Amino acid sequence: MNFFINDAMAEAAPAAAGPGGLTGLLFPIGLILILYFFMIRPQVKRQKAHRALVESLKKGDEVQTTGGLMGRITEVGENFVKVDVADGLEVTIRRIAVEAVMPKGTLKEL
Repeated sequence: MNFFINDAMAEAAPAAAGPGGLTGLLFPIGLILILYFFMIRPQVKRQKAHRALVESLKKGDEVQTTGGLMGRITEVGENFVKVDVADGLEVTIRRIAVEAVMPKGTLKEL
């Protein structure tokens, strides 16, 4: 019995030639571009639209909050707004908690 490995069998197989430097980067770059266009860019657009909505709030607007409250803005501050949600019931909320400005007359339908 031969306990020693033959020199021919011990030699490593020649390394396969890998893809070139630029060719190897195409797949990760493609993934990053897909991630940007399908996830990051739409989120940034939504953030800009919400920021513009929050900055444009004014007294008398009918709004819906992220918590689902609907009411009419009675006072606008730098960080907070007061919303009249029922007769004689006024709630103070943060401006960024306003999710949408509803069309005029929405509250009368409720």
